[in-house]
This record gives sequence, C-alpha cells and structure tokens, in this order.
Amino acid sequence: MGSDPTHNLSKAFGVYDEESGLSLRGTFIIDPDGKLLASEVNYFPVGRNADELLRKIKAFKYVRENPANVCPAKWSPGKKTLTPGKDLVGKVGERLAAGV
Repeated sequence: MGSDPTHNLSKAFGVYDEESGLSLRGTFIIDPDGKLLASEVNYFPVGRNADELLRKIKAFKYVRENPANVCPAKWSPGKKTLTPGKDLVGKVGERLAAGV
C-alpha cells in the first residue's frame, strides 16, 4: 500500500486520469523479482476488496514456494491445489470435488 502525491507511479502504471487530476483505484501485485503478477483497476467510485487482495497475495506466495502447483479460483490457505496439465483442462471443478 502506498501513497503517490506526485502521481509518478500512477502515471507509470497508466492509471492517472489527466482530465480530473486523480488516479484510478489501482492495485498491483509485484513479486520480489519485480514481475507484475496481477493488476486490478477500478474507476473512482468503486472500491477494492481487501480480503480478495490478501487471498491473491497468499496464493501467489504459495505457488512461488510450490511451483508444481496452481491455486484454483477461491483458493485459500489449507485448501486443495492442483497440478497443471493437459488432463486438467475443463475438469478443474471435477478434480476439486473428487479431491484428486
């Protein structure tokens, strides 16, 4: 979380609105290597979901530490992860339900 009173960051990330002089509500998850992992940009009147942001950060941390796994939608720590592969395509829900 950071403040950007000079708008340098918001301009660099493309979320600065020249007309209003304000920055859109941008959230960016950047890993320790400087790689952009996720971004979300909302227009001014709509806020962000802090719980979902925290969930995403935990998921990215988990897969960084466990690179053979992926975290499905709505994953949270302690829940089932998956091993990616061609046989998983179109069967994520089935695999999660089966616990395989």
